[in-house]
Amino acid sequence: MNGSTRALYEEMILEHNRHPRHFQHTPPAATHHAHGYNPVCNDDITVHLRVQDGAIRDVGFEGAGCAICTASASLMTEAVLGKPVAEAERLFAGMRTMLTEDAGAAAAQASVGKLRILAGVREYPMRVKCATLPWHTLKAALESRAGTVTTEEDDHVCPT
Repeated sequence: MNGSTRALYEEMILEHNRHPRHFQHTPPAATHHAHGYNPVCNDDITVHLRVQDGAIRDVGFEGAGCAICTASASLMTEAVLGKPVAEAERLFAGMRTMLTEDAGAAAAQASVGKLRILAGVREYPMRVKCATLPWHTLKAALESRAGTVTTEEDDHVCPT
């Protein structure tokens, strides 16, 4: 990552951490919820969605997390609000590939739009789980999965 890209990455993380969008917001008549936990960093997040007519009509999250987790959740809520569920699932897949896989990471980066700013997290392998937790929690909410989503194994859910 060059100097100007690194500065933009750091600025975006700090901005969304200090002023997270859709934070402490539970949509009225929320239809989907999921809880996620990252034991490495103690990130603890709950995602709430109101899905209607196949689209995410409202979204919010709550909990406590590190700057990267909070910023990722904030960016995620902005990205999926108003989008069809299928598009939110494509964004999840793109983010997961961009952050966790070598093969396809460049193509995934191109597919996630402004969320590509989070690609900088790859330079900090211990923080990848922080960035992916909100996304795995979103996916669990969309699938109405019970239990707590963790970052210890990809797509792993442990019983609560």
